[in-house]
Amino acid sequence: MLELIGHTFMQRALLAGTLVGILCAVVGVYVVLNGLSFMGAGIGHASFGGVALGFLLGVNPLLTAVVFCLGTAWGVGLVTRKTSLREDTAIGIFFACTMALGILFLGLTPGYGVDLFGYLFGSILAVTRQDLWLALLLTPAVLAVVALFYKELLFVSFDPEMARVAGLPVDRLHSLLLVLVALTVVGAIKIVGIVLVSALIVAPAAAARQLTEDFHRMMWLAPAIGAASTVAGLLLSCWLDTASGATIVLVATAFFAVAAALRRGILPTG
Repeated sequence: MLELIGHTFMQRALLAGTLVGILCAVVGVYVVLNGLSFMGAGIGHASFGGVALGFLLGVNPLLTAVVFCLGTAWGVGLVTRKTSLREDTAIGIFFACTMALGILFLGLTPGYGVDLFGYLFGSILAVTRQDLWLALLLTPAVLAVVALFYKELLFVSFDPEMARVAGLPVDRLHSLLLVLVALTVVGAIKIVGIVLVSALIVAPAAAARQLTEDFHRMMWLAPAIGAASTVAGLLLSCWLDTASGATIVLVATAFFAVAAALRRGILPTG
């Protein structure tokens, strides 16, 4: 194992995984508190259409995935505000539409199979220098926005009606959160894949929620669990020779299961 860590590709994978684990968990706290877990899954699957378009056009699939994820986030917010439809209905519509577009684009693209598999189910060991730079730029940028609007997002998460009465732009803050979710999804695609990305966003935050009701502690616990899940899952997948993305998500789920057991007193706390 120590020999493996000495390789450049493994060091890239560990660094990218740690950054993305932290990013997903921090944004995931707001996702869990706002009941947006389905939104994370919807935007994650929407990225499939963007990735497929990237293959069709011969450009970096992550660039087109950004467009599709942001478009889905804004579209869901717009439809929810301008119509009588509930948010889950709007997500379902965009989810189906972007998946259908992805299938359509793939049908027009010859020879996409092997590359697409990495985007669907994760390929952390194949993280490139470009992917690493994306994680290095995206993680601090998203965390900076979260820090800048920390109090406002906290207020809206716990009491949106009171936040509206207090004069906060609740709709704009909600749209901002959706954008942060979209960017997080794009950052995590190469780590755990389109199919599993929502789990990495939700599981560490949900585990932290089981361990504490204090929001500030949750914001420290969740990224610690997210980073530990990606590192432990990556190392475990190398040891067991299993799919890295799936192993990372299973480790994150195991953290949640242990946290939930501690919360219910099933496991001793000391």
